Amino acid sequence: METSGTTLGHELAIIALFVTLIVFGLHCSPAMATETTDRPITVYLAGDSTVASYAANRAPLTGWGQVLQRFFTDAVTVKNHAVSGRSSKSFIDEGRLDAILRQIQPGDYLLVQFAHNDEKADDPNRYTEPRTTFKTYLRQYIEGARAKGAHPVLITPMHRRQFLPDGTIRFSHGAYPQAILELGAQMQVPVIDLHRKSQVLFEKLGPEGTKRIFLWLEKGEHPNYPDGKEDNTHFSEYGAIELARLVVEGIKEANLPLAEHLRD
Repeated sequence: METSGTTLGHELAIIALFVTLIVFGLHCSPAMATETTDRPITVYLAGDSTVASYAANRAPLTGWGQVLQRFFTDAVTVKNHAVSGRSSKSFIDEGRLDAILRQIQPGDYLLVQFAHNDEKADDPNRYTEPRTTFKTYLRQYIEGARAKGAHPVLITPMHRRQFLPDGTIRFSHGAYPQAILELGAQMQVPVIDLHRKSQVLFEKLGPEGTKRIFLWLEKGEHPNYPDGKEDNTHFSEYGAIELARLVVEGIKEANLPLAEHLRD
């Protein structure tokens, strides 16, 4: 009888443990689910002037990051940290990556696009060599995001509006786009090849059609640019939307979970 009583006591203890675990699960699981699945996703952007947001007094100048929010539902918030004139190096040296990493949360995204200013060999504060230091700096974005449980995504730079006599785009970014593709493959990071996508778009539109994409204005056409403007690097609002559309296309092609929150 003593042995039987001991066995019964053990059985009752095990049952009590299971009941406790079930009750704990009922109370805790919803909260945990809310924290991991229901929290809004934030997409952080790190980049240069082609990504940056601009004040109304510079309209219609627009970076693609300025309009990216329009493509997402309310489940996603885009925070554009891109700043004109920055390279992958100077963005970090100025503490801008650290500012993102202090905020970014598990499940968020960090989209990174540089090269336009990394190419400036006469400026030691911004220049990076594509096969060495450029990759070294980009690794800091990738590793920083991953350390916070966020998803890094690399983006190759779009082309400038520069055409060859045969109507094809002149490649002006040297080895930088290929360096991004190589690093993405090496570190298993999704890469949106905006370099290739913009080539297809710009060559389809041609030298005249691309003027609408870029900040090309006739004299007196816009009050912010009374003398007109011919800018072959930066975008009009229409152009920024078209570039953002290519980024969204890349998000879908990479099968990122973020694509679930795109507007129809």
